[in-house]
Amino acid sequence: MILLRHGQSEFNLHFGATRRDPGIIDPQLTEFGHAQAQEAARQLAGQGIERIIVSPYTRTLQTARPVAAALNLPIIINPIVRERFAFACDIGTPRPELERNWPDHDFSAIEPVWWPRQEEPEASIVDRAARFRAELAARHDWATTLVVSHWGFILSMTGQSVANGQWLRCDPTEPAPDRLIWHA
Repeated sequence: MILLRHGQSEFNLHFGATRRDPGIIDPQLTEFGHAQAQEAARQLAGQGIERIIVSPYTRTLQTARPVAAALNLPIIINPIVRERFAFACDIGTPRPELERNWPDHDFSAIEPVWWPRQEEPEASIVDRAARFRAELAARHDWATTLVVSHWGFILSMTGQSVANGQWLRCDPTEPAPDRLIWHA
């Protein structure tokens, strides 16, 4: 599979400058983040992608939009690939509002409030990544799947820290990383 980290969000811009949580809930992409999403769409066009799974956060939905349009593929919403809940940006948008904002997507498989209500322990995101890894490894089409996700989830899947807009391949049939470093 290919794991793509969302483009730069308003949160990333401010947090990167101050290293403090700016209190932005479910942030949108910056202009640069939109450019990163367009570049990812260009780069991923020839990668044989046949399925796109996306976290329900606005920044991942915005990142996936040009990729899905370029490949003429629907977006599958799956909260298992969401970010580890640790900052204000990890408070999501309730399902009814997502349905209004993104009428072309099917949000019926997620709860109205689909993110945790309190900080998520590292072990929790590692467990989610392990469940997702097993789920994908059992499918015949994992190699043609794109997952638009977040820094913490991609770290949990690969052990690698990726920048906004960066993508990498991940073989879910291989073992999960045995050590994770939780700082950017």
